[in-house]
Amino acid sequence: MAQTDPIKLTRHVNAIEIPSGAHQTLPAGSSVRIMQTLGGSFTVTSDYGAMYRIDATDADALGLTPPKQEAPAPQGPLTERMVLDTLKTVFDPEIPVNIVDLGLIYSCAVLPFNEHTHKVAIKMSMTAPGCGMADVLKADVQNKIAHLPNVKEVFVEVVTDPPWNPGRMSEAAKLQLGFDADYGTDQSNFPIVR
Repeated sequence: MAQTDPIKLTRHVNAIEIPSGAHQTLPAGSSVRIMQTLGGSFTVTSDYGAMYRIDATDADALGLTPPKQEAPAPQGPLTERMVLDTLKTVFDPEIPVNIVDLGLIYSCAVLPFNEHTHKVAIKMSMTAPGCGMADVLKADVQNKIAHLPNVKEVFVEVVTDPPWNPGRMSEAAKLQLGFDADYGTDQSNFPIVR
């Protein structure tokens, strides 16, 4: 989404500063510009250049209606493909690419929990070590995966080894972000799905 014209907040709103991950309250009357609307949140910038994430449930503070509800959770047996497709609805707040195509998912496993339910274990990384948004993205992943059928437990681990690099991105993400198609095509850099 292209940057919007300035919008004055109609009320105080809770926001998360990007990239620190610090929780802030933006006061009513503050001026912001929407940079992207993906994955159930708005990424905005303030007049001072700071970037924030505002949850879609606070769309009214931006003078907007909340985005339509996401598609209902998929039905049928839980599969790793279903988990990865769901993870494609989680977006980096600074980069308009989902976390799967961005190459942040290092592994995904669907394991039996008991006779009728499953545990999902995910290892993921951030684009920068020590990124303050790690807990925010981790919570997004846990929340979305927990709503899949027959999921009893979700375990998400943020790892730093090996460190993320742009070669992990899918071809579609590279094209979207303007990377040369041949950049980092080493297949060992792509997500490991077990």
